[in-house]
Amino acid sequence: MKYVALVYLQESLINSMSEREWHDLNQECVGCVEKLTHQGNYLAGEALQPTTDATTVRIRDGETVISDGPFAETKEQLAGFYLLDARDLNEALQLATHIPPARLGSVEVRPVRELPPKDT
Repeated sequence: MKYVALVYLQESLINSMSEREWHDLNQECVGCVEKLTHQGNYLAGEALQPTTDATTVRIRDGETVISDGPFAETKEQLAGFYLLDARDLNEALQLATHIPPARLGSVEVRPVRELPPKDT
């Protein structure tokens, strides 16, 4: 079963890191991906640029509204994701405990919902 592990961090915490601390955290993440890949649990993932680079699209009453910034103001911002293959939620949660940014923020684990096939 597929699970998405959404990584949330406070951008202010990232911004306060030294270049070395930021480099080391990223290297830990690379190592985590290598381990998960070797175990057969890693399907995909990406780190995201900061929310200052985000643009949000909304359609309300047929009108498109585009605004700078993230969808919502929150204490922690979405920093990236891991797409995992796990037997069940318990295994997905266990795998998420090894994602390095969990020490600094949080990792939300959600099952992937498969869309139905296209009507023919």
